[in-house]
Parts: sequence; C-alpha cells; structure tokens
Amino acid sequence: MAEESKPVATQESLIASKIIVVRGESVILDVHLAEFYGVETRSLKQAVRRNKDRFPADFMYELTDVEINNVVSQNVIPSKRHFGGAVPFAFTENGVAMLSSVLNSKEQ
Repeated sequence: MAEESKPVATQESLIASKIIVVRGESVILDVHLAEFYGVETRSLKQAVRRNKDRFPADFMYELTDVEINNVVSQNVIPSKRHFGGAVPFAFTENGVAMLSSVLNSKEQ
C-alpha cells in the first residue's frame, strides 16, 4: 500500500510553526528537522558532521547555553532534557536546503 503524504498546506504550516528567531535570524532546530524528515536527531547530526564542510556558520551553528535556556523559556521545547544532553544545531534556510541534500530519508 502506498504511504499517504500530508497535504502541502499542512506541511508548510508545520514547518512555519517550528521556525524561531535566534541571533536575529530565522532558524529551525535539528530536533524539529529530524522529525520532519522522519529520521533520528542522532542520524541527522551524524550526516551534518560527516559533511561539515557543506555547513558554514551562516548555514548552521550550535546553540549556546543561554540560547538553549531562551528556547526552553519560550516553550519552543519542553525542557533541556528534550535534547538528550546534546547541544542542538540551528539551521538557517540555506542550511535546511543543504541538509536535504546530505540526508538519507524517505521524506525528502
């Protein structure tokens, strides 16, 4: 049986709801992108680390402790434990585009 896909409008609103502003720019966190692509966050991070040269600072960066606390206080995520002790990556629009080229996912 063919897998059903979500309507485009639903996908767009889901993505838009995950966009946050960090360092004055719109980003999406790795945990949300992993969910969107249907992969584990750990796998997403591994793909990024294997292709480190494709992700300059204006594509992706790690959040600082202060930024993580701000994300938690804004209820973007429920708690720091949501990250499982790992420092989250924040992806800009260009970073998300690059990520889709390095991930092995059925959801691309």
